[in-house]
Amino acid sequence: MQIAVTFRHMETSEPVRAYIEEKVSRVKKYIDEPIDAQVAISVEKKIRHRAEVTIVAKGITIKGSEETNDMYAAIDNVVDKIERQLKRYKEKIKMHKPHAGKERQVQKSVLAAESIDEGQGEPVIIRTDSFPVKPMEVEEAVMQMDLLHKDFLVFTDARTEEVNVVYRRKDGNYGLIIPQAR
Repeated sequence: MQIAVTFRHMETSEPVRAYIEEKVSRVKKYIDEPIDAQVAISVEKKIRHRAEVTIVAKGITIKGSEETNDMYAAIDNVVDKIERQLKRYKEKIKMHKPHAGKERQVQKSVLAAESIDEGQGEPVIIRTDSFPVKPMEVEEAVMQMDLLHKDFLVFTDARTEEVNVVYRRKDGNYGLIIPQAR
């Protein structure tokens, strides 16, 4: 397990780093290796202690953050939150059989808003990301979207092997976009 700790607006502290590594390493029992954990801790106005954890392992990404007036309490709370998410994920994954299907590669582009608003013609691409889209059921896609705290998720339907999009509606429910070829 690889744990990267970033200190923001505070001095680097080996006892805090050791405490983080001890607490975050507890998640190994919930998910298979390899696990990559990124922890960012910060202090704002000397009273707001914030801990953010991002864990990437075996095709899933789980994020959590907590803010308290004590750094150790913030670390404990965020690790507990991550553990609850992993337990819930593991329980749901037991109910689903893994599907052997084609994993697709999706590319995401971010356009500069000024190029569209000012009528400069073609929009300018300012960032492009590429990521694999694994086959999954709709329920698993909704769960993954919740774990990532995202408003939408592009995935490959395990049954049809078609690219679909699940999104969060303003009323709190979920929507599913199934493209149809003409």
